[in-house]
Amino acid sequence: MTQEPGCERRTVTARELADRFGVSRRTVVRMVGEERAAYEGRSRQRRDQIVELHRQGLKGYEIARELSVSAGLVSIRLREARSAGVDLTRYAEAGEGEISRRR
Repeated sequence: MTQEPGCERRTVTARELADRFGVSRRTVVRMVGEERAAYEGRSRQRRDQIVELHRQGLKGYEIARELSVSAGLVSIRLREARSAGVDLTRYAEAGEGEISRRR
């Protein structure tokens, strides 16, 4: 997955920037941090992508590789979705059940 525009990975820590510019770490975090609404939107989108890829039949490690996240994060998000009552039935499984009922 490619990075979203304006959402590049950081290569320097807040502490390193603070030392470089002579300000506190808190000042750096406040100035470069993204708005909460933007973060929550991206987070929701990623959760939806994880569920969708799971439904398509991908395994946890495949989803992690596709979305450039850890397999642990995928596992946690799928567990949370199950707890919230989200239907995680895979499309192939749903289709197979319908075919066998038609016969």
